[in-house]
Amino acid sequence: MLSRRQFNKLLLASVLFPSFACTNLKKKNFVPGTLRLNLGFEPDTLDWAKATDSYSFDVITNLMAGLTKYNNDLKSVPSLAKGWKISNGGRTYHFLLDKDAKWSDGRPLIAKDFVYGWERILNPETAGPYAYLLYPVKNALLYNAGEIEDPGLLGIKAVSNDVLEVNLESPLAFFLNLTSCAVYFPHRKDIVEKYKGDWTEPENIVTCGSFLLEKWQHEYKLSLKRNPYYLNPVPALEEIRYHIVPEQSGAFSLYLNDELDCIDNRSIPISEIETVRRMPETEIYPLLRGTYIGFNVTKPPFDNKFVRAAFAHSIDRNVFPKVLQREEVPAATWIPPGLKDFYSPDIGRNYSINLAREFLAKAGYPNGSGFPKVSMYFPTREDAKLIAESVQALWKKVLNVEVEILNQEWKVYLSTLHQDPPHMFRMSWGADYPDPDTFMTLFTGNSGNNHGLWKNKNYDELVLQASTTLDLHLRKSLYRKAQKLLLEDEVAIAPLFFNTQVLLNKPWVKNFKFNSMDLVFCAEVSVGP
Repeated sequence: MLSRRQFNKLLLASVLFPSFACTNLKKKNFVPGTLRLNLGFEPDTLDWAKATDSYSFDVITNLMAGLTKYNNDLKSVPSLAKGWKISNGGRTYHFLLDKDAKWSDGRPLIAKDFVYGWERILNPETAGPYAYLLYPVKNALLYNAGEIEDPGLLGIKAVSNDVLEVNLESPLAFFLNLTSCAVYFPHRKDIVEKYKGDWTEPENIVTCGSFLLEKWQHEYKLSLKRNPYYLNPVPALEEIRYHIVPEQSGAFSLYLNDELDCIDNRSIPISEIETVRRMPETEIYPLLRGTYIGFNVTKPPFDNKFVRAAFAHSIDRNVFPKVLQREEVPAATWIPPGLKDFYSPDIGRNYSINLAREFLAKAGYPNGSGFPKVSMYFPTREDAKLIAESVQALWKKVLNVEVEILNQEWKVYLSTLHQDPPHMFRMSWGADYPDPDTFMTLFTGNSGNNHGLWKNKNYDELVLQASTTLDLHLRKSLYRKAQKLLLEDEVAIAPLFFNTQVLLNKPWVKNFKFNSMDLVFCAEVSVGP
């Protein structure tokens, strides 16, 4: 019997080298007007007030729209707002909403939908992990922290049905970029309050983006249909069909068999990467995304920064592009090279066997003697396992310590990180907006995605100051200081590499455009001959 890998290779050979194929091979097939994708994992939630993961946002991006949207050059352009005026020295924005914009049930969009949505995310009872992205809004931090209770004091106001006023704490160079993020999307108060925890189910949810949720077969498939009320632009697709196939080899087989139209890293097993690189449709792009090892600084022995430094210095980052073979960029720094004005490759704790052993000895564990049992968690996926096995071997080789590595299904993994983070964990972070602030605020004390629980007042102040100054040279200097504090002085994380995306599209897929934030905008994609 053929193994799955042997079957895949034979099938691929028949596609690439038809002279060797049987004469009765089926014709290539597609479903006109339907884009078939593999999501990889079940979305954690489709509530954009609570979502944190890329699997959820891939779907939400095509269900919803914001005041602005990114084009493929990652510039914020008008979306639900057809224009805006900026006054008060950059502190006040008036957004003029598109009077033709409607929700998927036909109800017109109004400014109060934004007011309610932002208030809901900032409400402490919602526990929105991305609430901190709204902190530029006046009094948002105080309201989210429970220091003021009246949402009427927030700097958001519906001047009329089609005019939204936003007042900021300080001028912010990238505020328009933020309004393209899901956390700034509007919410339907009547729907959320009527259906409560079930409001995102297909029979209840109401959205205002290019598609609407028709079916959600949990752990199996999601189906999105064209939203008849979305006109900006009218979607070329009738349907998006998301498969949920966590096994990369299984998803790859579906692509080879013309049952998926596009695939990326989540659907390409490392065992087949050499084959994939020879396929004519393969493209590899750099991302604004970094992968790192997080340390829970509240759990001994990682409450000791010498231990964290030892583990960081033990990692030979050149291993990862060799193991993963996707042209990853090894890195001990954190802000990616795609943000070239702020890229600092000289910052971070690089591979050094001598320093690693020296720091472990300083921490009281010479040559690993007496080091306690520790564990590192990672999400269930082949490439994540390879990363975990690589660092596990390096820590054993350099430090003479045993680290248990454990995998969890994606939703369970996220729950673990939120509720009881392990000693260490493998995580990646992609840009929510094309600015270094998205990478640096991740580790501030009030970030809901700071799973390592590290807090440092000086760091928070540096990041806040960098976000509110319009002086480019000062921003560079502040972010350098903040990165040194994060990566060298405190060693809150150990970056591994900057990610790339491997993309394969069938020839019948048109206008599928890549961007470095890895956002899949399907409104202009078409499928046909």
